[in-house]
Amino acid sequence: MSDYEENQSKFLRKAKENPFVPVGITGFIGIVAYQLMKMKHRGNTKMSVHLIHMRVAAQGFVVGAMTMGVIYSMYRDYIAHPIEETKAK
Repeated sequence: MSDYEENQSKFLRKAKENPFVPVGITGFIGIVAYQLMKMKHRGNTKMSVHLIHMRVAAQGFVVGAMTMGVIYSMYRDYIAHPIEETKAK
């Protein structure tokens, strides 16, 4: 197996384990792209203020996605699996 195939399968495996990681990456890229396009029409706003707003929005989305991922994994580990184990008995 080549390094590319190994990395691709590793990414897919990690994405299945933690589905909010690709969501966070996609959201980050989307927010940055939107803010860069919006930069043309920023009006009197200084460049530094615009960049700070872009950074805060992108970081907020990534932190939110990470939080949702942690909540999802806690649900999966502590609520969903114990219910399945009790049904199996």
